[in-house]
Amino acid sequence: MIRGKVYKFGNNINTDDIYPGRYLSITTDRQEMAKHCFELAYPDFLKTAKPGDIIVAGKNFGCGSSREQAATCLKYFGISLVIAESFARIFYRNAINLGLPIMIAKEITQKVEHNDILEVDLKRGVIKNTRTKEEIQGVPLPQFILEILDAGGLVPYLKKRLTSTEKGEINEI
Repeated sequence: MIRGKVYKFGNNINTDDIYPGRYLSITTDRQEMAKHCFELAYPDFLKTAKPGDIIVAGKNFGCGSSREQAATCLKYFGISLVIAESFARIFYRNAINLGLPIMIAKEITQKVEHNDILEVDLKRGVIKNTRTKEEIQGVPLPQFILEILDAGGLVPYLKKRLTSTEKGEINEI
């Protein structure tokens, strides 16, 4: 269960809005990357968003370039979950690979306001808005994606699986 305050955006939030291109040279310092989330497009984000917040957005979140820094800066800023009506496919994949929880929920922007508190069950795809008491059905995440997120991303997940295989605990990946 993920619980957090909503930081709401509209449609077509692109990767340059999330992580400005001028910082692409920062490649290994993830805490430094987090200091630049939405810095140019939405400067209030860095002043008002807090670790644990949930981003809610409309259609096509993460469109634009394929830079994984967009998902990385959100994760290391401490965003607990991104819920959108749809995602650019490469952003969706990057988020899961990096261990940033993500969910699709149709019409979420019509049912949630900025600063609402949400309680989200990723496995069932259920989003509860504590202000309205409404339960919103999102798309549940498949078990293998939940396992990747629980491990902290694809690399830690594969390391865990390979270690288990070497110990004879599992036989397949």
